[in-house]
Amino acid sequence: MSTAPAQLMLLDSASLYFRAFFGVPDTVRSPAGAPINAVRGFLDIITKLVTTYRPTHLVACWDDDWRPQWRVDLIPTYKAHRVARTVEGGSDIEEVPEALVAQVPLIREALGALGLPIVGAPGYEADDIIGTLAARADMPVDVVTGDRDLFQLVDDTRGVRIVYTARGMSNLEDVTGAVISGRYGIAADQYADFATLRGDPSDGLPGVSGVGEKSAATLLRAYGSLDGIIAAAAAEDPGMTPRIRGKIAEARDYLAVAPAVVRVADDAPVAAASGRLPMMDEPARARAADLAQRLGLGASMTRIVDALAAATV
Repeated sequence: MSTAPAQLMLLDSASLYFRAFFGVPDTVRSPAGAPINAVRGFLDIITKLVTTYRPTHLVACWDDDWRPQWRVDLIPTYKAHRVARTVEGGSDIEEVPEALVAQVPLIREALGALGLPIVGAPGYEADDIIGTLAARADMPVDVVTGDRDLFQLVDDTRGVRIVYTARGMSNLEDVTGAVISGRYGIAADQYADFATLRGDPSDGLPGVSGVGEKSAATLLRAYGSLDGIIAAAAAEDPGMTPRIRGKIAEARDYLAVAPAVVRVADDAPVAAASGRLPMMDEPARARAADLAQRLGLGASMTRIVDALAAATV
């Protein structure tokens, strides 16, 4: 077993398998003719991450509920534009390409064959699983995602950083407090308030009308937090323009509920998972080889097995 310093890697799984699906041609197929591009791409992503960052622990965090009702109850527009249909019982089905839907169980099967844990919780998104496991961790944490919402978890004092994939797997960016400060002009622990003010159309969060990134950052530098901004607006602080005070007042109802929606949970009901990288012994290699042959995973499975074996030497 590796004697390297302990390092936990948390995967925003859906973010990564969407990237894999669109990054690998759908002509990549199993012996039965079914597309396996997302499966192979996902395995290749993990291989790259394990080889580059050398984690000692790794957990695939899962969306057991991609649009939790408790968030929708607070802001009905939350991710509403991504709903493909609502099934009997009220569950919303996300708009996902059918060829990817069919591969998600295969991704889970591949992770299981490799001995990599999948962690989720009913009523919570992968973001919340990541937030909870990061809060519990007694070691540095790398969160792998293409979702900037998770920038709020950055904590230099605890060694929590984001491995940001938005520019592609060949251009990974390590997001620390210094990066957030340089990019947005705020501290990492202000990011959730910043995101609440700015809003995010991709998540159906309207934000405060007329308050963009620059003005949100300016307000947070002046007043410290969303609560401080709201209090200053209510007190007609002379340092805040009448226009901004009016915008904050108009957004009163939104600002009363949005922080709970935007903030990543750190108390999701997830079971403890070691996450220690599995030893690639002969039984493990045999399981991986059997699945690789059945699905036609070829070199993608070989590479990840070799990467995991090298990381646990």
